[in-house]
Amino acid sequence: MLGTWQEGPGPAHQRLSDRLRLLVLDGRLSLGSTLPSERDLATALSTSRTTVGAAYRTLVDHGYLATRARARATVRLPDDPPPEHRSSTSSATIDLSFAAPPAPVEILHAAFATALEQLPRHFERHGYDRYGTAELREAVADWYQRRALPTPPDHILITNGAQHALALLARTLLSPRDRVLIDHPTYPHAIRTFTEVRARPLAVAVAPSGWDTAQLHAAARTASLAYLIPDFHNPTGLCMPTSVRQALRLACPTVIDETMTDLALDGASPEPFALHMPTAISIGSVSKSIWGGLRIGWIRATPSLLERVQQTRLATDLGTPVVEQLATAVLLNEHQTKRPSALQQLRSQRDALRQALTEHLPDVHAPRPAGGVTLWATFPEPISSRLAAIAPDHGVTIAAGPRFGIGGAFERNIRLPYTLPPRQLSQAIRRLAQAEQALARGATGTHRPAPVA
Repeated sequence: MLGTWQEGPGPAHQRLSDRLRLLVLDGRLSLGSTLPSERDLATALSTSRTTVGAAYRTLVDHGYLATRARARATVRLPDDPPPEHRSSTSSATIDLSFAAPPAPVEILHAAFATALEQLPRHFERHGYDRYGTAELREAVADWYQRRALPTPPDHILITNGAQHALALLARTLLSPRDRVLIDHPTYPHAIRTFTEVRARPLAVAVAPSGWDTAQLHAAARTASLAYLIPDFHNPTGLCMPTSVRQALRLACPTVIDETMTDLALDGASPEPFALHMPTAISIGSVSKSIWGGLRIGWIRATPSLLERVQQTRLATDLGTPVVEQLATAVLLNEHQTKRPSALQQLRSQRDALRQALTEHLPDVHAPRPAGGVTLWATFPEPISSRLAAIAPDHGVTIAAGPRFGIGGAFERNIRLPYTLPPRQLSQAIRRLAQAEQALARGATGTHRPAPVA
């Protein structure tokens, strides 16, 4: 995780404390976790105990470590500074850490109005639908039918978003120390979901050219579960070709994240993965195609697996809110997850973001994705975490590349969403370029990490 901390200007203890602080800010050293003793870390890093001790003291002085007598130091965050000491740009900070579109106000309002009209017919029931309302399960099944994948409603279970769906599947299908095949990079909350059930991620690289079928097959032989995002992959934006989908027959249960499926910007939407692998477990939601605040998702699987998932769910929640389900059913039935105007807006914003990179960060490489909501930008140098730490001082927040991987990978990358208006995106990249220039001059940041969505 520390990587090449020895490189760079300044004394060794300062370089070490800077890298440890960045691991805290990036969330890879979790709050409350304990650090190795000075002696153990010095031995592991082949450096002096004096260097480690000085680095730890620096972190304590700046509020990133807490110490107690006869105990190892634990990770913390410094207290929020008083208002008079906060960055002058904080009120106008542009947030590039969230990859989610704004709500389609009129469409969403109309859907909820219809849902409220339909709600009274549910009042005589208890409201705890174990699998979801019949209206929404039928609407999701029809959504698959329109994509040429016949799906009975009893193959659908409604969840509180795709993240909730993945968590339920992880708790149902995995045991501690099981291996989980993941794309690398991948959605950061998926990594956290698997580590919370004490599974071990088994990363298979998603190269700029896409997925490697041979590597996926080899990894799946030792995995208990696979989690893939073939449709406008988060964060790279890549879309798995039909030839690769047809060739994949993984030896373990396979969860396919279809959250981005309806966001095809160039060409048609991809065909359902389950057309080629009928045993695939599909999860989806309307968080990217409609609005992140509409916390509705689903699992498409066999009724026998859904029964197991439903039993797992009883330990954490009793169902999904009825009004939200009815509104989502309206949106799906009216085909509102693929609105031409919304897709055209995303195209314009994608192109504006790439143009801003060309103007202000010409050395950054960011391929043009065929869909989704993000660019995967590559910098010439491994500065991602340091850039994320200093960027808020210049009025922009970003998600550092290592959040999307394991083992400290992707320090040359950041994910850049194009879900904001073009003018705001251009301003954000201009600020990011200023942050990069400040970083080159040796500046450091003191901000907490931004959340990722």
